[in-house]
Amino acid sequence: MGNRFTCMTKKDTRDNHGSRSKRMGRSQRKLLAEEELLHRQALSMALQQHQLSQRFDGSMSRRIGSTSSRRRNLSDPFSNGKQVPDFLENIKLKKFVLVHGEGFGAWCWYKTIALLEEAGLVPIAIDLTGSGIELADTNSVTTLAEYSKPLISYLENLPEDEQVILVGHSSGGACVSYALEHFPKKISKAIFLCATMVSDGQRPFDVFAEELGSAERFMQESQFLIYGNGKDKPPTAFMFEKQQMKGLYFNQSPTKDVALAMVSMRPIPLGPIMEKLSLTPEKYGTGRRFFIQTLDDRALSPDVQEKLVRENPPERVFKIKGSDHCPFFSKPQSLHKMLLEIAQIP
Repeated sequence: MGNRFTCMTKKDTRDNHGSRSKRMGRSQRKLLAEEELLHRQALSMALQQHQLSQRFDGSMSRRIGSTSSRRRNLSDPFSNGKQVPDFLENIKLKKFVLVHGEGFGAWCWYKTIALLEEAGLVPIAIDLTGSGIELADTNSVTTLAEYSKPLISYLENLPEDEQVILVGHSSGGACVSYALEHFPKKISKAIFLCATMVSDGQRPFDVFAEELGSAERFMQESQFLIYGNGKDKPPTAFMFEKQQMKGLYFNQSPTKDVALAMVSMRPIPLGPIMEKLSLTPEKYGTGRRFFIQTLDDRALSPDVQEKLVRENPPERVFKIKGSDHCPFFSKPQSLHKMLLEIAQIP
């Protein structure tokens, strides 16, 4: 009879390969369709944000890419075909509060939200004042306290015996530091994601000075400044042009995510990032801080991030290779893995 493989006709071989190719094609098309749906949901929400009257507080019904109406299965693009690891059941603290950076909003975390939910954790993405779909005029936000108010309100309303893990991106790190100073007992761990982990008496803007020049020079010469109170008054905010944003923030991010950012980002209030933080050893100093570095970052270079770590040492440092300033876009799986690893640290 001979080996059945050698006895197969060319037609049989074609049919066998063809059916396998079709199966693989269907599976791949399903993954792409689900990813495309998630992107459309996020983009649709961003385009309609000016019509929304309620602040995006991370609730299931209003979260981008929410899994409340569908449970992920093994073909889900975010799960990589793997079951949720058993060890995740042992993570004691399951609530993550995600704090966006300058110009962004809660929308930027949509991939991270999906991945954390898949792992059985509870992500809460917050719009800071004048950001995302929070309705305040950016030009009216003059202090870090005002800017951080949604985060502070959330922490104020937490039960006394409840703690969260804070994750702050970019200048959102200043809001995390501010929260650590005011609510050290409600924050189990603070994760600074390529963020402004400043020292006492330092301004968040100072961290970016290497890229943007000194604060004084920026205020006098920058072409990106916005004068919300009139040209004869001090500038109130700034916003980079699209090409500059793409070069600084999204040099490794997928084009769809860049498109989402281009229609969603809002001006950055100047007051909060020009304010010196007052941080004490008794409060801020007792917090558990972790830093995640992004190694292909053009907005906050790896050298600047190393300097932040040296000057204000955290408990541990993690590094994401090949990530631009937005790892939630460019390296979502790597970021997710590190968040889970930090969550497990006793």
